Amino acid sequence: MSKVVARFAPSPTGYLHIGGARTALFNWLLARGSGGRFLLRIEDTDVERSSQEMTQAILDSMHWLGLDYDQEPYYQSKRFEVYKEYIQKLVRTGHAYYCRCTPEEVEEMREKARALGQKPKYSGKCREACLQPGPDTVIRLKAPQAGQTVYQDQVKGSIAVDNTQLDDLVLERMDGTPTYNLAVVADDIEMGITHVLRGDDHINNTPRQLLIYQALDVTPPFFGHVPMILGPDKKKLSKRHGALSVMAYKEMGYLPEALVNYLARLGWSYKDEEIFSLEDLLQKFSLDNLGASACVFDTEKLKWLNSHYIKESSPARLALILQQHLDASQPVPAQAYLENIIPLLQPRASTMQEMAEMAHFFLVPDQELEMDQKAVDKFLTPEAREYLREIAEILAGMEEFDQENLEQAMKVYIEEKNIKFKAIAQPLRVALTGKTASPGIFETMQVLGRESCVNRLRRVQGI
Repeated sequence: MSKVVARFAPSPTGYLHIGGARTALFNWLLARGSGGRFLLRIEDTDVERSSQEMTQAILDSMHWLGLDYDQEPYYQSKRFEVYKEYIQKLVRTGHAYYCRCTPEEVEEMREKARALGQKPKYSGKCREACLQPGPDTVIRLKAPQAGQTVYQDQVKGSIAVDNTQLDDLVLERMDGTPTYNLAVVADDIEMGITHVLRGDDHINNTPRQLLIYQALDVTPPFFGHVPMILGPDKKKLSKRHGALSVMAYKEMGYLPEALVNYLARLGWSYKDEEIFSLEDLLQKFSLDNLGASACVFDTEKLKWLNSHYIKESSPARLALILQQHLDASQPVPAQAYLENIIPLLQPRASTMQEMAEMAHFFLVPDQELEMDQKAVDKFLTPEAREYLREIAEILAGMEEFDQENLEQAMKVYIEEKNIKFKAIAQPLRVALTGKTASPGIFETMQVLGRESCVNRLRRVQGI
């Protein structure tokens, strides 16, 4: 078998969303896992709706996900001469013809067909008229009018469509621009594409494209159509379900490896495994394990995976990511300080945005620490404040300010006061963090450091 050449062909009329990212990933895995080539094609022939901003967003998303591609991206807007050559070849060989029927006339033909209970399509009025090119003509494919177009879908199995159900589709519009199906076929031939793996919203295009391959006398690639992604309510995925752009997930604090892992499992499986690194996926991915049924997007499952990868990542790497999620109005904390904070938060955070919120009390100036008033009322009683005043003096005099020595100092203190640890535990936590939930109190104190701990304990005396 020749090497696999796969492609991802997004249109820059919007950001790269979850469905497109999954298509890109499957094609990347198919190509890279077999030692083949993976190409990127930007389908920007819709000049009015395409934008450079959207193109750059697609490139940024691919880079963030780690989906590299061979060669520079192809841009359809720069390839019109290629498409014109293919269209003219079809005209010369008698597989395409000029048509001057207006859109209104074509719609009337469709309405008549509907009234007769037939497939609404172009009637073929100009098919044998031997028209010449003109400003009011389009070019149509002279499609077969009998028989079937049959292909073996790599995901859904054998698919057959009666040619009577297909149209003499337009290949070139009146303004001389190529239509989608013609441009795609020409590009896939020129790029040497062997496998076309895409969403099943394209499944109706495949028989039409196969007829173009047939007319050009070119062996078509293998086609496979992956199922839709649905929301938890089993309806089409929308923004409320999580149909956001790839970069929106980055902004929300998801790690790229978590999103890649999750997308791979949307419609693909390998035994009962759930956790896959990119290297695992390259070894294990195959078309045989792609499912034909629609799959459901589960935000909680994605969060679970993200929390796993947060736990597995190094504090040095997470510190760099965390900086992107911190309050931009605050001074940028030192990398080393963030690396000390992160191990305390890794077991608790599902996203880097959550981690940033959890880290806030570590980073805010002591005098600006926000206090939960209910916690203050409940735990910072006059008696508790007196304990904290005495503890502040103990902390100020400590030589070694680390977890072990902090635990020992508090043990001695509660024994001297003849109280239980719970008498000072929550008051300490509220005074130091402003809230009742935090990482372990002694680990937190060590990271905050002596000066901040003393400042915060003394500050609550006046609250």
